[in-house]
Amino acid sequence: MDLNLKNKIAVITGGSKGIGFATALMLVKEGANVAICGRDRNKLKEAAALIKEETGKEIYISAKDVSIKQDCEDFIQEAAEHFGGLDILINNAGKSEAMPFEMISAELWKQDLDLKLFAAINCANAAIPYMRERGGGSIVNVTATMAKTAPASSLPTSVSRAAGMTLTNAMSKDLGKDRIRVNTVCIGLIRSEQIEKMWQSGHSHLSWEEFSGLSEHNIPLGRIGEAKEAANVITFLVSDAASYITGTSVNIDGGKGEAL
Repeated sequence: MDLNLKNKIAVITGGSKGIGFATALMLVKEGANVAICGRDRNKLKEAAALIKEETGKEIYISAKDVSIKQDCEDFIQEAAEHFGGLDILINNAGKSEAMPFEMISAELWKQDLDLKLFAAINCANAAIPYMRERGGGSIVNVTATMAKTAPASSLPTSVSRAAGMTLTNAMSKDLGKDRIRVNTVCIGLIRSEQIEKMWQSGHSHLSWEEFSGLSEHNIPLGRIGEAKEAANVITFLVSDAASYITGTSVNIDGGKGEAL
């Protein structure tokens, strides 16, 4: 299948590790020009070096904190000017903050919403004019399955991710006329630094494969997912192969989620 991503210009927030990095690598392999941002310049340099080592291609990196509106705008502008336009935005920045409702301070609510919701809003606002200039584009907002069915002690993440899902749906209706597609992926248990810390802190006597397959994870496919598997879906959604898909959400969770 030809994804028709050659020479497309993509920007990814939170692109130095995990799903963001895996997606950047995959897009580069498909021929896209890629820019990533994150708060840690050293990690960004490491990511760029790994991608160049594997593909021979340079990516654009920018140390930005997307919870700050100006940083969102600056990153999008820098990337668009560097490559000469913009076709794809992947709003991936975020971390998991999960605790009981009464433990969450007003400041933590604000930090979480700034990072996961308003970052997506601000990056999209900055990116849309560039996409219109090129006759269309694609946006993917990375959310979580708990946005659909929030378990106990899952706040504030479940709320900010649910807002991201609604944002996706509403944006898709407004931007369809501009041939800008907007979708979301809802992430379940995917291998990450946080998951690996869980493994090492509580199950270090197990191999990764043994830990991944523990029945306590309650994953029908029997294992924790890999970042590459999430990147596969995101890459498909931003490609021409998904040209008639917008306003939808896709669970990437091994069947664990309780809602479609």
